Amino acid sequence: MLQVWGRETSSNVQAVMWCIGELGLDYQRYDYGHHFGGLDSDAFYRLNPNRTIPVLQDDNHPPLWESGAILRYLACRYAPDTFWPKDIYARCEVDRWAEWAKVSVTSLFTQPIFWQLVRTPAEDRDLTAIQQAIARFEDKLAIAEQQLSQLPFLAGEHFSLADIQFGHLLYRYYQLGIGQQDFPSLEAYYHRLTQRPAYQRHVMVSYQSLQV
Repeated sequence: MLQVWGRETSSNVQAVMWCIGELGLDYQRYDYGHHFGGLDSDAFYRLNPNRTIPVLQDDNHPPLWESGAILRYLACRYAPDTFWPKDIYARCEVDRWAEWAKVSVTSLFTQPIFWQLVRTPAEDRDLTAIQQAIARFEDKLAIAEQQLSQLPFLAGEHFSLADIQFGHLLYRYYQLGIGQQDFPSLEAYYHRLTQRPAYQRHVMVSYQSLQV
């Protein structure tokens, strides 16, 4: 059985849990981080010396950390070919969109937008910087809009690891109501994701406990 350390309100944990849910794997998740604490313990240090979540352990194998590495591990070991292709060129197509979502998109949303609007007191927010961050973020969403206007999923005809890395942040984006541009294909894609049971269970999670 998979064991996962990390609170359900963490976006990185949500991506891992969504993947686990899509693959139909048995798991046990433990609440760690934020108001649950536990990251400073010696036991957790032995799991991850960085003291960050998520951490995954599969049976008696060594623990894994870094959400991208965890997702690729799960894909390699448990996923069907449509989700993580065996063909190297098809896999690279999925992987480049997954990497783009993680490095180029999520990094423009989580700290400069979500943390500023949700985890920063109103009096300490730099609204000009937030608006500029939203504009930079939506420049990347425009790339996804173009891709999704031609394909049902980010990397092609099938739901894949790329959708996990990209789609989990859309719940917070749309819930925050910060959108300034019209992305009809992206919005339709997001609506399709919200119909997936694993997305409902692991991504559509209230972040009220994170608000200050």
